[in-house]
Amino acid sequence: MNLKIATTVTMVGAVWLSGCSFMSPTDSTAPVATAILKPTANNTATGTITFTQVENKVHIEGNIAGLSPGPHGFHIHEKGDCSAADGASAGGHFNPTNKAHGANSGTERHAGDLGNLVADSDGKAVVKIEIDGVTTTPGEANSIVGRGLIVHADADDFKTQPTGNSGKRVACGAIDAAVKS
Repeated sequence: MNLKIATTVTMVGAVWLSGCSFMSPTDSTAPVATAILKPTANNTATGTITFTQVENKVHIEGNIAGLSPGPHGFHIHEKGDCSAADGASAGGHFNPTNKAHGANSGTERHAGDLGNLVADSDGKAVVKIEIDGVTTTPGEANSIVGRGLIVHADADDFKTQPTGNSGKRVACGAIDAAVKS
């Protein structure tokens, strides 16, 4: 009788553990996108940024190097085209809802308004932002996939329309959907 109970407990434990591995954060099915930032002409900024859809928000994380110390405007732009030497081919801020420019924490803002990132004295910035109003699901009207990611030379003032007076574009990267294997 004890052997039968032990076998049942072992089987239940094995089923439970297999369910836990399915829930592992490394086995995420959340839509992910990535941007590889490259410097615009006469600049040195580079980096990799990952966008992960978590329910109705997008988590933005990564690292950027080669910046001047201090704050830099950080925005998603209309087009994932970084072919122009100055990054102008990425177009204006991504704004599918036709709102005024503002802070990433406000309700009145472009969907692409990500606020400022701050580079340390070595020119490195760690990005960790969460935004709503966009998705990493390709084909949706508010999808950021296929858009451009821009780092600007100056801080975003969150009020000057339509750009936040954040200066020239020092890095540009296309936001691409991650390839699932």
